[in-house]
Amino acid sequence: MSPSVDVDDRGLSWRGWRGRDREWSVVTRLLRAAEMGRAGVLLVEGPSGIGKTRLLAEATDAAAARGFMIAQGRGDELRRLVPLAPLMSALGESPGTLGVPERLASSDAGDLRLWLLDQLRTRLEHRLMRGAMLVTLDDLQWADPSTVRALRSLLPDLASYPVVWILARTSGTNDTDLNLLYEVLEQEGANRVALVPLSEDAVIKVTEDILGAAPESDLLTLAERAGGNPFLLVELLDGLSEEAAVELSRGHARLASARQAQLPQRVQTFARTRLERLSSQTRRLLQAAAVLGRSFSVDDLADMLDEPANELLLALEEALTAQIVVPADELLMFRHDLLRQAVMDGLPVSIRRWLHLRAGETLLKHDGSAVMAATHFMVHAKPGDARILAGLDRAAAEVLPSSPQTAAELLTRALELTGRSDPARFDRTVTAVSALTAAGRLSESAELARSALENAPHGQAAGLRHQLALILLMNGRSEEAVVEIEKVLARRDLSDELRDAAELAWFGALILHKDFWQGRRRAETITADPDGHGDDARVGALMLLLHIAWAEGRIADGFGHIRDAVRIALGESSRTHAATPRLFLAAILQCMRHFEEAETVIRAAEEEIEATGQTVHAANIVFVRAYMRLTAGRPDDAAAEAEAGLETAGELGTYGFTRLGHAVLAIVALRRGDLSQAVRHIERYRAQADDNAIPWGWGTWAVALVTEAESGPGRAKQVLGADTRMWRWHLGLEPSLAAWQTRVSLAAGDRALAVAVVDTIEALAQSNPDFPALADAAAHARGILDNDAASLRHAGARLVDPWARASAAEDLGVMLTRGTVEPDYQAAVHSLDRALEGYEKIGALRDAARVRARLRGFGLRRRHWKQSARPVTGWDSLTDTERSVATLVAQGLTNQRVAAQMFVSPHTVKFHLRQVFRKLDIGSRVELANVAAGRRPDTAAPGQGSPRR
Repeated sequence: MSPSVDVDDRGLSWRGWRGRDREWSVVTRLLRAAEMGRAGVLLVEGPSGIGKTRLLAEATDAAAARGFMIAQGRGDELRRLVPLAPLMSALGESPGTLGVPERLASSDAGDLRLWLLDQLRTRLEHRLMRGAMLVTLDDLQWADPSTVRALRSLLPDLASYPVVWILARTSGTNDTDLNLLYEVLEQEGANRVALVPLSEDAVIKVTEDILGAAPESDLLTLAERAGGNPFLLVELLDGLSEEAAVELSRGHARLASARQAQLPQRVQTFARTRLERLSSQTRRLLQAAAVLGRSFSVDDLADMLDEPANELLLALEEALTAQIVVPADELLMFRHDLLRQAVMDGLPVSIRRWLHLRAGETLLKHDGSAVMAATHFMVHAKPGDARILAGLDRAAAEVLPSSPQTAAELLTRALELTGRSDPARFDRTVTAVSALTAAGRLSESAELARSALENAPHGQAAGLRHQLALILLMNGRSEEAVVEIEKVLARRDLSDELRDAAELAWFGALILHKDFWQGRRRAETITADPDGHGDDARVGALMLLLHIAWAEGRIADGFGHIRDAVRIALGESSRTHAATPRLFLAAILQCMRHFEEAETVIRAAEEEIEATGQTVHAANIVFVRAYMRLTAGRPDDAAAEAEAGLETAGELGTYGFTRLGHAVLAIVALRRGDLSQAVRHIERYRAQADDNAIPWGWGTWAVALVTEAESGPGRAKQVLGADTRMWRWHLGLEPSLAAWQTRVSLAAGDRALAVAVVDTIEALAQSNPDFPALADAAAHARGILDNDAASLRHAGARLVDPWARASAAEDLGVMLTRGTVEPDYQAAVHSLDRALEGYEKIGALRDAARVRARLRGFGLRRRHWKQSARPVTGWDSLTDTERSVATLVAQGLTNQRVAAQMFVSPHTVKFHLRQVFRKLDIGSRVELANVAAGRRPDTAAPGQGSPRR
């Protein structure tokens, strides 16, 4: 088509077809923004042939002319099972170039998903540090599930870099994940355009561009039959020109004869007309090539047709001359999908099926990846074909580590093709259960496992039942998991390895179900005879004994149990992963306010997860860190970690600890004064499947806090119950709960419960003198119960938790206004001011408002801390953490490097960077660098506002 050029003042030229000015204006705006350092996203959709690919090509040319780095990828119908194929090809990467660790290369070694995504993110970040980039991904309707999920993560993660993403898909797809991706990205600010048929005016101009003359009515009538589809219109006009069917006279073009008015309206018929002009050998070659895919190799084509490659040269030359296919690097490809589809539509179904099977067998013969062959077998295979089923099994094994969603699709199809009496059916089902589980499709996985157990071969049911129990545990359904594991352990014919693993799962289920004592005898038996049991069973027993020791107030014993569990799991001969016992160790270290050691343990657990690919634990680690950040008085960091944990859990389908994430977010929202948001998180917390599975007990406190805020102390005091054993457990996990529950119980008129709580925390402190956090919490609770100023002063001076420390100061201030002899208002005001300062520093706005109201009762008005010490916007509005993140990012560090330097996670860096951009009203790292430069002493005096772009 002749170009229609419109050069703007920045040199971005539109060399495309007529009638797309609006879409091109979006492209130019995004490219200009990227030159200024801002990211942008354009979502394109429309029917085949409408011009999506052309728009991407024009955008690529314009960006390249401006010096952008270019990354181009596309989905392919016959590569839709290859994990991350569009992204990998766009970035010129492959698992080989990324250096996949050998330990993660096989399906039973771990999970490649998060590792591959992290590597792609890192590669992209390093490239973007060098300048602006355009990434185009075409035909996303053929993208694999891993690509769609990766884009959902990558685009927001890289939103501070100068990158423009243009994603294109053919409309009408029923892909739920892809539809959701477009919807979410649009909600987050992406531009979305649906290409529509060309207008009548555009059709006239395109016709004039191609023919070099103004079209007359008869020619326009024929052109209108293309329906405004640019590809069909160009094909029609080119065909007319090739056949000399157009007469040019005095600047006008018309049909040479009335006969030409009968030209076909559909491109399929038009393409067949072109194909009919070719030799029979070339038509046969193109039919086979169309089955291979839009692009294909000559070697594959020769093998499929069972002819030497040199015998195909004449036919290939004819196809190239007719421009049905065109060269594409070392491959050949159809010039357009519609041409390939026209060839396919001309094949009877039976012949098409035979060609697909032949193509799959040809690809399998090459001893390369079975994934490409599997694409042909997915739809066109016949049930019971052992060779095809073996190919599907092999393909599933290849993709399972990096894309369990794809593996699940392959194995589900394989099961549909497997007869009920096939001896391989059970083993294939077990593998399918594993793939569905890894893909996060837990309900389907559990259903498939249960149905398979009904007809499981003798002696093979135990392993599958154990797998079912693990699925239930991951889904937070611990009570059902206990039932299934006990069925496994009741068998006498278990292998030592399976019994060992089942013991570990049983102990884990009892812990999550909060039914520690049921397993006590078995746990003590195992620890008393370590040589008679495997490492899994010993680790599980010790973790259970930790919780029993905690519930009985034996904190030191609990630490001993869990440190032994970690040591066993780290032993040279152990097959047990240490991530879970490390998770428990980090949790109880933070309970006793040993934050530094807890952080060290969490990092070690994360390193193990990365090294082994055991991402099933990834979200749980993040949740524990989130609560630690909350306790340490860093609510923004806590929220960032909790949100990241929920996102990771959703991606991996591991929901066992998501309640903890909602608990953290509920407490953060409540302290910020957003009760409605806190209630929503508690509702999500309660919506988890197993109401009795309460992680750590922290979630129980979150429920109690929100209940008190919503319904008052009478309802709140009932949340934690009256079981003395569980009160010791709760207080050991969250010592700050003692003072809170004492206060709430007194407010509800239940002094007996308040006394019981204080007695319990004091007994814990006395029997565990090596853990001062308990003594400090006991002093706080005793001070509230007895109106003891000395105890409250002691607590206020020694408590490590900033929120608890501010709470003790508030309690002291309130108590001093109610002195038994004479109130000490001066001391009370001083203590309340300390409480106000403490609450405001950690963003506990709801608590700060309560203290401010108390001070108003004395006739004292305190300005909001944020108003008096920190503005709402600008550099001075940044918190210390935000300022540190901003400074390091402005120096050119990636999020990962910032995270490593600040000893936080990349999730936290990303969260704070969003806050920085919001407060500074900027959208890129370039703008941030300029703002930071304006804060340097040689360019701006202290206290001056930041320069604005």
